Amino acid sequence: MSVNLQKGQKVSLTKGNAGLSRVIVGLGWDEAQQKRGLFAPKPQAIDCDASALVLRGGRLIQNGDIVYFGHLKHDSGAVMHMGDNLTGAGDGDDEQIIIDLLKVPADCDKIVMVVNIYQAFQRKQHFGMIRNAYIRLVDGRTSSEMCKYNLTDDYSGMTALVFGEVYKHNGEWKFNAVGQGTNDPGLAELARRFT
Repeated sequence: MSVNLQKGQKVSLTKGNAGLSRVIVGLGWDEAQQKRGLFAPKPQAIDCDASALVLRGGRLIQNGDIVYFGHLKHDSGAVMHMGDNLTGAGDGDDEQIIIDLLKVPADCDKIVMVVNIYQAFQRKQHFGMIRNAYIRLVDGRTSSEMCKYNLTDDYSGMTALVFGEVYKHNGEWKFNAVGQGTNDPGLAELARRFT
């Protein structure tokens, strides 16, 4: 049974779920209807990019620990990005990241899921132009949803989001619904927050 989370809530993924080894992280969003005048240029599609930051001791140590559309698989094989969706159109998850909990290196304690708008400043786009944003975690064995966090705050003016984090605490894997907006212009700047 899936748990609906609120911002800041934490939930155990492995407690009562013995043998959990693979987690599918689904991220989704829709573009909000934009007002257009008769002579206004047609708005560009909003390209949101999901990424995973693999942290060691709570910090991002090397660029190879960033899994995104340009580096689809972590060197350990523990985290894999399933590809870039350029528009967010359609139903269901727009992008997915798979985490193999058994392959996560022992010194990696947290995997942070972030989303940024590609060329947000150049295109004059922000998360106030996005609706129905969510992150959900699915058990890779059964395809059943374990938890979901729908972002409900107003993220107008924000160009990037820290959606949530999968982390290990006392030998147990957990998920934290973060929902923190930032004004970072791209993934490089967003990743620096964790160095």
